[in-house]
Amino acid sequence: MSPAPSSTGRPPARTPAGTAPALYECVVAHARTAPVRHSFRHRTYMWLVDVDSPPVLPRVLRPLARFDPRDHFGGAREPLRTALERFLASRGVRLDGGRVLMLAHARVLGHVFNPLTLYWCSDRAGAPVCVVAEVHNTYGERHCYLLRTDAGGRAEVPKELYVSPFFPVDGGYRMRLPEPGERLAVTVQLQRAGQVQFTATLRGRRRPATARNLLAATARHPWSTLAVSAAIRLHGIHLYLRGLPVRHRPAPVPQEGLK
Repeated sequence: MSPAPSSTGRPPARTPAGTAPALYECVVAHARTAPVRHSFRHRTYMWLVDVDSPPVLPRVLRPLARFDPRDHFGGAREPLRTALERFLASRGVRLDGGRVLMLAHARVLGHVFNPLTLYWCSDRAGAPVCVVAEVHNTYGERHCYLLRTDAGGRAEVPKELYVSPFFPVDGGYRMRLPEPGERLAVTVQLQRAGQVQFTATLRGRRRPATARNLLAATARHPWSTLAVSAAIRLHGIHLYLRGLPVRHRPAPVPQEGLK
């Protein structure tokens, strides 16, 4: 597989050798501590790609990994770089052509579900500028959080999207989002009333994005994105049967900078 030409018409941002594209074999873990205790672990794989140079797969493998801009931000057909920069510009952030790395599930056999897509944004000189966390819920809604992370990749932000039917839209997230290297280590905690009530972690090991590694990952995790959305729903049913009350889902608030 080789990098594609820039979809924005400009040369792709320079990327250190071996950074992207890459595959990460991952373990996703969820741990709920209130009002009941519940946890689960799920194995999957994710892609790290340069948004200006998505990987080009052999034609026979393309059904196993497709990166469609309509799966992100406002759902338009425009390039990911364009949609991201519009969102950032609405908040006074400009990258001036700097590199953007995206961690996400690709569309597999026509299906995709990304509970969390992360974008590490740098300026033209390669210095980190911000991280954008794009959250999708199972109701087809999405919300983007602009994060100014510290040197350890940590940031906090108020919760603004209804995600779990068992939590209202209150409290805030405490995130640790260091840019992936050989290892992927992401942590998201939901804090409510001064307590951590939910923790999600994503741990993975980097693999070169070769056709062989993609086929191996697909064989180990068939229908990977469908399995993610099914697991979320099954655990939701389990919690409901345990008597956890469903919270009212408010209408989503449109975000400035998203079509």
